[in-house]
Amino acid sequence: MTTGHRPTPRGVTGPPVPQPQVARARAHRVRHQDFGGLSPPPLGGWTPTLTVTVVIPAHGRQETLDLTLAALAAQTYPAGLTDVVVVDDGSAVPLRLPEITPARTRLMSGPPGGWGRAHALQAGIEAATGEVVFVLDADMVPHRGHVEAQLRWHHLAPYLVTLGWIDFTSGDRLPSPARVRAAVRDGEEGSLFPLSPLRHDWAEKIIDDHDGLRAAPSSLAGRVHVGATAAYPAALLRSIGGLDTSLVLAEDTELGYRLTQAGAVFVPDPDSRAWHVGLPTAMRDVAGLKRFNDPYVADRVPYRRYLRADAGRQWRVPYVDARVPAGSYEDVRATVDALLAGGVPDIRVTVTGPWASLDAGRRSPLRDPDLDLRLVHATFAHDPRVRLTDAAPWEPAGDPGRPPAGTPVVAPFRLLVPPGWVVARDTVERLVGRLEEHDGGVLCLALEETPEETVEETVEGTAAGVVVARLERTSALSRAALVAEPGEHPDDVLDELFGLEWLDGAEWGFTRRPPVYPPRRRPPGEAERLAARHQREITLLRKRTAALRAEVAQLRRQAGRSERAAARWREKAETWRREAVRLARARERTILRRAVRRVRGLAFPDP
Repeated sequence: MTTGHRPTPRGVTGPPVPQPQVARARAHRVRHQDFGGLSPPPLGGWTPTLTVTVVIPAHGRQETLDLTLAALAAQTYPAGLTDVVVVDDGSAVPLRLPEITPARTRLMSGPPGGWGRAHALQAGIEAATGEVVFVLDADMVPHRGHVEAQLRWHHLAPYLVTLGWIDFTSGDRLPSPARVRAAVRDGEEGSLFPLSPLRHDWAEKIIDDHDGLRAAPSSLAGRVHVGATAAYPAALLRSIGGLDTSLVLAEDTELGYRLTQAGAVFVPDPDSRAWHVGLPTAMRDVAGLKRFNDPYVADRVPYRRYLRADAGRQWRVPYVDARVPAGSYEDVRATVDALLAGGVPDIRVTVTGPWASLDAGRRSPLRDPDLDLRLVHATFAHDPRVRLTDAAPWEPAGDPGRPPAGTPVVAPFRLLVPPGWVVARDTVERLVGRLEEHDGGVLCLALEETPEETVEETVEGTAAGVVVARLERTSALSRAALVAEPGEHPDDVLDELFGLEWLDGAEWGFTRRPPVYPPRRRPPGEAERLAARHQREITLLRKRTAALRAEVAQLRRQAGRSERAAARWREKAETWRREAVRLARARERTILRRAVRRVRGLAFPDP
């Protein structure tokens, strides 16, 4: 991507990077998904310091829960840094803690008002006290270094999400908890169960095809997030609201999407192995699970474009959040209308302005100082695709300093457009495609230069003035907010992490709005435009057909004249041929007579 001097954006500016709430050491900066620059210590060769809470949601499955806890009791990660929370998700027979458990293990019931894995897991997250939350399902039997293998990564950067490596077994015959603890303690976990040939092939293929996930694009990396064994920075997990408790399935998929938007880097670790006792639903009934999950995933994960093929549909989470600052009525309306009429149907437009200042008190309707603001409000207040919000500083998708209430709606892309500029129908789609092609962080589109008298100073003190539109990747903004140092320009951080590219706005379909807006006549609809275009094409073809017919008629006349001329020439040629034959024969007779006379003269000379 091309980078370079940053002109001062006029009308729309990049987001300020929020400053950290407390002093912290400089965080390691992972570019895109490439965590290869991190060097985790070897297992057993380092000293951990982070506390971890292992959260186990469980509904029934007392037998396998006993094995999970027995294996956790033999982990290499220090027991003094570990505690375990088991959440009973309304089991018919209440769960109990077995005899063999880690030293600090507690059992709690899921809170009333909900049910399902996400509901129980969220309760465990809220009860967790560790700096890292380690989620483990109640049918998992982790190997001896399972927790340590993942926790060593969390000591390197505060925004890593680690994923364990799962081996499946049928679980027809279960060993005793004592046998499990002994095998895990002695490193003989492989002898506990027969290995099933079934695996998470789809996830392992994504990992293998992208250099262990280090080369995976942002829109793909979170897809491998399988929550049966995963560890999260507690602050990051809480900053995005934790689990979506309205989901009873596909909660892992949805959480992986929001973690991506929060700037997380996903790290699968093959050294963090665990047995999965019994086959999961995803392997027992693939078609049924997909049929159930697709509507929920389509509504919440915009990356799954194939699930949003229905034209004109609106979804809970938009693909692009376009932001337009309040300005003159005509400018704002033209910009918003063009965005809504574009080729990306799942776009949401946010118009920022001091809407709270609009009151219902008596005023002069035509001389109201807030007239333009009122007209914009009247135009879009009831359009579900448009939000009217107060201008507020940008906040990352996951802000550890301000955990949200519930799960926030976060689009993967944010487009900032100054009022008065309109986009072509395919502009937004092309720009998103460009950003996705390079997994870039920001596209800056230069729209026009400003006069010298309106130029402002840039952060570096260079005088420059340019009206700019920006397309920003939400995950890049969030990552930059997590690692930025005080005083750093946000674009410098974004460029380092994901790349920043400058483009010519005119080449990508940005133009000034028409002088008269809104139009006094309703713009023709798509069907009308197509019908008019087809009619023009038909008229043009008819003209071409008439011209061709006239040309054919002329050629036929010319051909007729040519045929008659040819007939005359054929007659003349035949006459000439006959004359030539006659002359040739006459000449031959003359020559023959002369020859005969000469022969006679020689044979019979005159006396």
